[in-house]
Amino acid sequence: MLKATTDILLRSTLPKNAAFRLLTVTADVKPEERLQIFRTQESDPTKHTIDHLAQFYTLPPEEKKVIFFHGGLPQTFERHVKTFNETCFMVREPSIEVINYLNSIDYNKPAVRFVLYGKVGNGKSLSLAHILHYAYKNNFLIVHVPWASKWMNKPKEVTMSETKEGFVDLNIDAASWLLHFKTQNAELLKNPNLKISRDIEWTKREITAEGSSLVELVEHGINRVRFASNCVTILAEEIKLLCNSGVCKALVAIDGFNSMFYPKTRVLTEKKEIVPPNRITLNEGFLNLSKFDWKNGAVVVTVDQLVGAQGVHTSHFPRLLLGKTGFECLDPFVPIEVKNFSRKEHQSIMEYFKERRWVQDYPGLDDELYFLTAGNPYKLLEYCRSL
Repeated sequence: MLKATTDILLRSTLPKNAAFRLLTVTADVKPEERLQIFRTQESDPTKHTIDHLAQFYTLPPEEKKVIFFHGGLPQTFERHVKTFNETCFMVREPSIEVINYLNSIDYNKPAVRFVLYGKVGNGKSLSLAHILHYAYKNNFLIVHVPWASKWMNKPKEVTMSETKEGFVDLNIDAASWLLHFKTQNAELLKNPNLKISRDIEWTKREITAEGSSLVELVEHGINRVRFASNCVTILAEEIKLLCNSGVCKALVAIDGFNSMFYPKTRVLTEKKEIVPPNRITLNEGFLNLSKFDWKNGAVVVTVDQLVGAQGVHTSHFPRLLLGKTGFECLDPFVPIEVKNFSRKEHQSIMEYFKERRWVQDYPGLDDELYFLTAGNPYKLLEYCRSL
């Protein structure tokens, strides 16, 4: 028998049949019951409801390899994945809210846009990861940008565009993203109906013919890095056409979307001139997909204070992070706030750490850490990191 060490505050708004229970210092809890408090055996995000809030579910290794092999999970989280030898996501209210919307919206109407926002370290990227797992399980064609700010601040190579005057190409970054897209959608790309709608002439000798498979277009950008940025732009157009014709449905997920509107970047021309985001070819395709002029799809983006070359922004609200241009690009959208851990969520992750023997329990530990971190998930991981 295990002794629960702290009181857990049970809010009146919780559903009566929630798996989480009120534990007191004097309560005796069997090991199997204790696991049920913070874990759920339901690993399909399609079936997650408010009854699973604050519970952890395990992402199968083979699915993680497909969805997040080329990025998408925070480095701090990845270190814990390696340490614990399992990938567990906490079921939180923001992701459940978006999943409920995705289950109920009419896909014959224009694409609905969702914006996840919140303070630094509140878990926006992991909420987006939970939604991506849902999209994967429900056969969405996934268009996922793990961290858009990376292109704006640490481009691998910058070249002047051969097709658009005044634009620059980030071809190595574009080719890496195409590989990410191909990996995430490996099964769906086998669909013979996913074909391009027109001839694409790269050079006088290189042409991707009308009716070629979508995967041929993707592989051309991977193998011929010179054309990778243009390939991303064309791919976005073709995805919208395929969705409009009902061949597939797509989920566009972009982490750090507001970086595409910050005027200052670290992308420089040969003359050391700063290139604004609207002059980067790679951004065009994703901004095109973020519009609502297509159907059979949805758009989920995050806005973050950490993006941009000028450091941490003072506000975490979408209007200020996106600026006038970015806000008008997304408006109208559904704002979803990702908040700090509730008491219930904090207790759940502490129980997980104890079950994995990552922290040593002592009276008052949970309350002390909740006070020190103010419920911020990132700060909690930092306090509980290895020495």
